[in-house]
Amino acid sequence: MMRFIPVREAILGSAILILIVLVASRFAGFVAPANLANVFNDTAPLIILALGQMVVILTRCIDLSVAANLALTGMAVAMINVVMPGLPIPVIIAIAVLMGAVMGAVNGVLVWKLSIPPIVVTLGTMTIFRGIIFLISDGKWVNSHEMSPDFTGFPRAVLLGLPVLSWIAIMTVIVFGIMMARTQFGRSVFAVGGNPHAAVYTGIDVGKTQFWAFVVSGALAGLTGYLWVARYAVAYVDIAGGFELEVVAACVIGGISIAGGIGSVGGAVLGAIFLGVVKNALPVVNISPFWQLAISGSAILIAVAFNARSGRTKGRIILKSAEVTQ
Repeated sequence: MMRFIPVREAILGSAILILIVLVASRFAGFVAPANLANVFNDTAPLIILALGQMVVILTRCIDLSVAANLALTGMAVAMINVVMPGLPIPVIIAIAVLMGAVMGAVNGVLVWKLSIPPIVVTLGTMTIFRGIIFLISDGKWVNSHEMSPDFTGFPRAVLLGLPVLSWIAIMTVIVFGIMMARTQFGRSVFAVGGNPHAAVYTGIDVGKTQFWAFVVSGALAGLTGYLWVARYAVAYVDIAGGFELEVVAACVIGGISIAGGIGSVGGAVLGAIFLGVVKNALPVVNISPFWQLAISGSAILIAVAFNARSGRTKGRIILKSAEVTQ
């Protein structure tokens, strides 16, 4: 059984279980099925965004504009809903995904065609997207009473015991599992991140692969923008402020190498769930908000250090494997 579960994911899964048991020893209700389902539902947006960020990081890039993309898309679809409350939800979702993909494409083009470092590009677009939110909304909020019941009710609707938001996260995980393991794009992402020079010799366009990685990340950010605004029934300029760092942290904790080429869908999901459990557990056991930040930050630092050590080991194994095949 263990041969099918990577060591990194097994350790992280065990850490999550230990954390849940420790919290349950202080507050037994934490492990109640209904509460665990709520924790997963709270973590669903982070899971969706972490999967998009994973694809970008695997190509040796980073997308710091995901939260701003989420906020701009969420505000836009909320304003569309106010003007056209009868617009079907599938159309709203399609608009959100398309908007997010276009913003991701802007990042991808700047990285691909102008060779600007991804961190510079996405820091710039992050500011631009936040500025556009202010321009289109004039700094005003869109509140729940202005949104239609269908708009706010969709992600909260319960299906087979779980909200639709949770099911969308589960479906995204399945799709990404197939995409990364079974498609040419998934193999190209790992090849570009593992060794971009070798990838060129195999006919893979490095810049084009990075472009599509940003498009995928942007599309998921757009989708999450609608789900976020609809779930909380409010849209404003600073929505999801700083959430991009949490998304990157989920990937790093999950074993996605910041040097690219190493990582898995399971790792990204577990990294997001780990942060989700920590975020929900600390208030339950009456940890001070100040200590919550310190504990979360410490967990991220430990994970980064562990990730760096395991990444060096995997790198040597890859080189040895390549030497053997030659």
